[in-house]
This record gives sequence, C-alpha cells and structure tokens, in this order.
Amino acid sequence: MGGGGQLTEPVETSACGGRAASVYTWDEVQKHCHRNDQWLVINRKVYNVTQWAKRHPGGLRVISHYAGEDATEAFLAFHPNPKLVQKFLKPLLIGELAVTEPSQDRNKNAAVVEDFQALRTRAEGLGLFQAQPLFFCLHLGHILLLELLAWMSVWLWGTGWRTTLLCSFILAVAQAQAGWLQHDFGHLSVFKLSRWNHIFHKFIIGHLKGASGNWWNHRHFQHHAKPNVFSKDPDVNMLHVFVVGDIQPVEYGIKKIKYMPYHHQHQYFFLGIFSLIHFLYFLRNVGHAFALFPVCARFLESHWFVWVTQMNHLPMNIDHEKQQDWLSMQLSATCNIEQSCFNDWFSGHLNFQIEHHLFPTMPRHNYQVLAPLVRALCEKHSIPYQEKTLWRGVADVVRSLKNSGDLWMDAYLHK
Repeated sequence: MGGGGQLTEPVETSACGGRAASVYTWDEVQKHCHRNDQWLVINRKVYNVTQWAKRHPGGLRVISHYAGEDATEAFLAFHPNPKLVQKFLKPLLIGELAVTEPSQDRNKNAAVVEDFQALRTRAEGLGLFQAQPLFFCLHLGHILLLELLAWMSVWLWGTGWRTTLLCSFILAVAQAQAGWLQHDFGHLSVFKLSRWNHIFHKFIIGHLKGASGNWWNHRHFQHHAKPNVFSKDPDVNMLHVFVVGDIQPVEYGIKKIKYMPYHHQHQYFFLGIFSLIHFLYFLRNVGHAFALFPVCARFLESHWFVWVTQMNHLPMNIDHEKQQDWLSMQLSATCNIEQSCFNDWFSGHLNFQIEHHLFPTMPRHNYQVLAPLVRALCEKHSIPYQEKTLWRGVADVVRSLKNSGDLWMDAYLHK
C-alpha cells in the first residue's frame, strides 16, 4: 500500500472494521499522488487505493488521475449504484478529512459543487436516470435491419460498382449507429444492473464493431475523467501528428519540435480523403469493385465518428491539469451542437455533449430535458455554455487546427 502520512488527532469511532481512523489535511492527502502511493477523497473519507487501482474495473489510469484529489464528483458520475461500490471502498478506508478542512480541495468553488450536487438530486427526482427500453430496442433493431439490407443487396444484385457503393454507405450508417449504441451500454446507461450493460456492450462492440470492450472502457473513461487534459485524456494525445489547443503548440515551438509541418496541419488533416480517391481510381481500373466494400464502409464511418466527436472538444480549451470542479472542468472542454431530430440521430445524441459529460450514466434520450437545467446553472455561476450549429462545429475543427498551427509557427520562428 502507499506510504503512511502525518496525521492529526485520531478519531475514536470508525466505519473501517472497528479500527480507529485518522484525520488528515488536504496538504497531506495531496502528497500521495504517485504511481506507487495513491490516496483519494470521496465524501470527505480518505482512501488508500494504491493496490486497488490495479484491479479497478475501469482501469488503472482513470483512478490514478484522481490520486491526491477529491474524487467525489467523478465517483458519483461513473457509478450508477454508489452504495454497491461502497463495499469495495470499505477495506480501503484509512481515515477522513479533519473537521477544519473544507470539503473541496485546492481552489474549487464550493458553491458550484453544492449547486451541481443539487442538480444531480433534482435530475434523479425527475427520473432522468431511468432508461426507456423501447428506445434502445428500436435503435438496435434499425442497426440490424441496415446490416441485413446491405448484405441482402449484395446477394440480390451482385458486386457491381453501384451495388458496392450503395452497400458501403448502408453498412457505414449501421456501423456508426452501432458505435453510438455500444457507447450507451459502455456507460451503463441502459440497464439497472451493470452486468447486463457489460454483456450487451461486449456483444455490440465485439460482434458488430469488431473492437475490444475493455480497451474502449479504459481509454474512454479517462477521457471523461479529465477531458482535454494533457497526459490524462488519451483523446488529445496526437502522437506528434497534430498540435492542439493554445498551450501545446507554443510549447512545441519554443522547444523547436517539428515532427510535422504543423502550420499545414489543417490541410493534411484531409489527406485521408485524397488517399481514398486514388484508391478508388486504382480499383476502378483493375476492376475489383467488391474489394472496395469494407474499405469504403470503414472510411465513411471513421470520418463520421471523427467529425462528430472532435467538433465537441477540439475547439475547446485544451491544457494541463488545473484541478477544477466537475462542472467547470467539463464545460471548459465540451460544447453542444444544436438540437434537431437529424442531429440527435446523426450524433447519437452527442450533440448534447455537455449534458453527457456531466452525467455520463444518464440515458441519452433524457438529455434534452436536462439541458435547460444545466444552462440555468451555468448562467448562475457565469460559466460559459456553448452551443453551435452542426456546420459551425465542422468548420471550428478546421479553424482550431489552423489556429494551433499558426501558434506553433510563431513560437518556432520567434521564441
């Protein structure tokens, strides 16, 4: 387990197996933020999770991202049944915060945290965490129907160019929608029992998508825990191919890092499109139309996925760890795309990205009801709540890449 710390006076009664607990200050808790020494705080209780992190169902890294911090809001966001999880926490309890210590660490706004908790309580009272089974059954049904339609078209009409392109489009739609559905089950937002969510998640992502459920969980939960935070959110780890935000480009430029011509990144972002055009031309000449089928379908689906997910995050603030409260952190890293029936379907309701990030276990069909309540809370605390059109969201992806590239170029040449 992690190293022990200096404590204040002992507490005579404890919820930890009858042992005397200890009280700690935030300064002491914050020292235990290393790979082999990890403490965190949930509802003022101090837990040593050093060994448990290796067995954490959500992955080692996501729990490590909150080492030395208050993890209360993240804990409530990720666990639809906190009381069930308490039995795993009980053996890890080593004490609690001293009564003189605030409930929030560092510079988190206590009023924002309190009002956000009140919003969660209100959402629970309105039944917004209750899923509608018919919604998800119909969604799964239309995916399977599209898959069947694509393969039946090949069986009936052969493998000519027109049929191949049509089937590729139909299959891309089915695969994109399957991606949104596995996302629902992965976030435990459909069934009350987590086990059933896991079963359906593995079926859809494994059998319909051909990917790993565990891989998705371990990466995606990190993104939700610390969105747009360098070294913690894997979605902003661009492997030196792109520089993003306003901070990273300047850092790269000052250090004279040039793996790519970043001032042209908004242009080579589109290289995949031109590569496909050349591939299509090659296949057309050699005459193997059906060889295009899986390639084209995956190409269309991947672009669909990238544009939908990046328009909500890439133009937003991307920075190093700032230890913000849950509401402020999520709002600085996410924005919404305006609501419409098409946008809801096209994005799997991730046009309500703000609401999804605040309450990831909430069924997506309830985001529209929640959105006015979130907007009102943001207005009360002067926290920007951004919403834009679909086309503005697409344009902002390219615009943000160009802006980051220009910042890199300026720093590279002049700093």
